[in-house]
Amino acid sequence: MNLRQSYMAQAIICAFAGATLTAHAEDTIKKLDSVIVTADPFGRSENAMILAPAKVISGDELRDKLADSIGQTLSNELGVTTSGFSSAASRPIIRGLDGPRIKMLENGMGSGDLSSISSDHAVASSGSTARQIEILRGPAALLYGSGAIGGLVNIVNDRIAKTLEPKPTGETEVRYSAVDRGVAGSFSADGSAGSIGLHADGNMLHSSDYRIPVNSSVFGDGDTGRLSFSGNRERSLGFGGSLIKDWGYVGLSLATLDKVYGIHGADERSNIDLNRTRIDTDSLIKSPFDGFDSLRIRFGNTDYKHTELENGTDPHVRFTNKSTETRWELSHLPVAGWRGKLGVQTEQATTKAANLEGADPTVPRTNSTAFAGFFLEERDFGATRINIGGRLESVSRKPDGSVNRSYSLGSFSTGALWAFTPGYGLGATASLAQRAPTAEELYSNGAHHPTETYDVGDTSLKKETSNNLELSLQKTEDKLRWKTNVYQNKVSNFIYGNIGSINLDPDGVLRDRNFKQANATLKGIEAELSYNLYETGWFGRVFMDSSRGTLDDLGNLPLQPSTRTGLNAGYQDSRWRSSLSVIHRDAHNRIASSTVSDETTTKGYTNVDANLSYTQRYGTTDLTWFMIARNLLNEEIRLSTSLLKDYVPQPGRNLIVGVRTRF
Repeated sequence: MNLRQSYMAQAIICAFAGATLTAHAEDTIKKLDSVIVTADPFGRSENAMILAPAKVISGDELRDKLADSIGQTLSNELGVTTSGFSSAASRPIIRGLDGPRIKMLENGMGSGDLSSISSDHAVASSGSTARQIEILRGPAALLYGSGAIGGLVNIVNDRIAKTLEPKPTGETEVRYSAVDRGVAGSFSADGSAGSIGLHADGNMLHSSDYRIPVNSSVFGDGDTGRLSFSGNRERSLGFGGSLIKDWGYVGLSLATLDKVYGIHGADERSNIDLNRTRIDTDSLIKSPFDGFDSLRIRFGNTDYKHTELENGTDPHVRFTNKSTETRWELSHLPVAGWRGKLGVQTEQATTKAANLEGADPTVPRTNSTAFAGFFLEERDFGATRINIGGRLESVSRKPDGSVNRSYSLGSFSTGALWAFTPGYGLGATASLAQRAPTAEELYSNGAHHPTETYDVGDTSLKKETSNNLELSLQKTEDKLRWKTNVYQNKVSNFIYGNIGSINLDPDGVLRDRNFKQANATLKGIEAELSYNLYETGWFGRVFMDSSRGTLDDLGNLPLQPSTRTGLNAGYQDSRWRSSLSVIHRDAHNRIASSTVSDETTTKGYTNVDANLSYTQRYGTTDLTWFMIARNLLNEEIRLSTSLLKDYVPQPGRNLIVGVRTRF
């Protein structure tokens, strides 16, 4: 970073700090509402979920952190990082686990995309129209899929209304991003007509190639100035309606998403043209039977496809996934002090990766089916809360021209929380979770140019089994709060992509990626201390997280996050909101052995962000002007969790300005 850039960064920081110091508090202190975790079966707030550690991002906090991808939006949360594949294709990584071990949900139902099978596949859900985004780990996460060993992320946009709005409400936003000349707009609106609840939302995004502070390649032979094939275009539109009565509700929603984004590889350059159409129904009947207080039935159907365009224009592979999911949940009245839910979930999907140049499919057409039954029960014994849950699931894979596979999976969990004094809790959980191999891991046999690999599956792969232990201690009341989590996951038959020798594909030089299995261990620690995050006035947060993953007898797991420490401080009241964030990531030197991957070391970095917003009130409408600065020091940021880190640095200094309204 040159001297002129350093002075510029310092000036901007001082401007933000000055604005913070001159902000005036309202005479009345405003208590921020508790946020309910919709994916939690008991509908509790995030601070009450020590048995399933949760984080909910909503409101102004979500708008401040919003990025082009879900992974980037969540990348600074405790225990969470991102795959950093591109500005649009960055999926959340939780405690060193990614891909199919992290379940992506939209309003509590599977997203239906193919982001779990490869880092270049974007999550087909838009954060710009989300009301809140939930991160959930532990027993409750297992209710949504046996593969959720690492946890789940639930994107909530409330397309199907559950309550009637007495008057129209909504939100609109427009923002401009300097680093990529990005223009974005979004809206969300709710209303009612008699007993019918109505919802509409949509967004538009157009960004060009983003600026980078250094040569894109660590070897000095890449782009300078801007990173080619890093642009992103996105459009989405969603509608929903529901009949809401005293007995409950029944609703339907329809949503479409179109997205074209770039992938900048070492030698390959690609665009990915993505489309998803989704239909959902949701219904809840109160007191359906004696002994039960609600029956909830949900249905989701997704038609997803994306085409990989070599050099931005030449179709090479088209991935498709047509899926249908149903969930039936019964919530029962307390029985001998136990309260809980039980239910059934079904999934059916047809997945294919067709080679458009006449070669055999990269992944053959595969029909996958799953049938699962699950339960979660909870009871208080004095100051101790006991939680038990389980899931039994049958999964089958039936490919064209290959071997059928079927798996019987069992996932179980138990935990205890001891409230040894008001506002403090000591908790422990133990769980066993199993996952079936994906169609890609079993049947791949072809070139995958965005990742620059020639993927080879293994039809003999066994199911993964993860044994997890976690201890938690936290303080959840008053202005000063803190929490600490320590965990260990031991995974037998862990599936990983072994990067092997060069494969001379007719279309270029690719690396063999063979899916193999070995036993693995992941362990780590997380700690956070916060002050006044839930009320107006001055606030602050310091945190650290560290994890390590190893393959037994084979050394380190590839693409793992390094230790991170950070602090955030600012001021908020009913008009002003400002903060300054400093996060340091250590260098990543625990690379995988050459027998597992050709991974290289990654330099550490310090990232400085800031934001400032001011809200004006006109009758019942709030008008908020905001300014967000990211990577103020113009640091070279490369993510050890990214397969393309040596060729794809993260964006340089960025200034985002915009305005949003709420009515």
